[in-house]
Amino acid sequence: MAPKPDSAEAIVLNFVNEQNRPVNSQNAADALQKFNLKKAAVQKALDSLADSGKISFKEYGKQKIYIARQDQFEIPNSEELNLMKEKNSELQKQVEEQKKATNAVEGEIKALQSNLTLEQIHDKEVKLRNEVKEMEDKMVKLRGGVTLVSPEERKAIEKIYSEQISHWKKRKRMFKDLWDAITENSPKNLKEFKEELGFEYDEDVGVSLQSFSDLLQPGKKRTRGQ
Repeated sequence: MAPKPDSAEAIVLNFVNEQNRPVNSQNAADALQKFNLKKAAVQKALDSLADSGKISFKEYGKQKIYIARQDQFEIPNSEELNLMKEKNSELQKQVEEQKKATNAVEGEIKALQSNLTLEQIHDKEVKLRNEVKEMEDKMVKLRGGVTLVSPEERKAIEKIYSEQISHWKKRKRMFKDLWDAITENSPKNLKEFKEELGFEYDEDVGVSLQSFSDLLQPGKKRTRGQ
């Protein structure tokens, strides 16, 4: 049911006075949709209020701008304005303090939400106890000399290790061949040249290819010069 013309004017007048800023018919119509007022009814009410002098308006080409009559509002003097500013500043401080208090409460809520429930704590305790038991059983087996790695797993690991050692040897030999070819007739000091290029030998970083190779045959004695 559409509102009566007089009630539509009352609604529009109240809106314009509450806003106390320039508005057009579209602004008003958008804001007053909750009252089931159509744009045409809002426009009619604005024009009627302007004609009767209850609100002011100005025309900018085809656009009409409406505003509340300013003579109906009490204009505060400088002393009142200063009091209002002080009050506003005080309220701003209260708002900031309230924000801090709210943030603190939200932080506590998040902390509580992140804590485990009693049931979750119990489940975690059971899980940890099982893990400890498994580790203890494993330690007992190790102390008793039980081999925990199967022959198949050991063989697979040794194969991968052997392949990596082979790659290492090949790369080391390739580098030596290239280095010897580059430096064969070089007048530069080889140690300084190497440092200049940023090269490092295995020995420079405390690594020995031979020691890693010997791990494949732990019973083999190292020959002299290796």
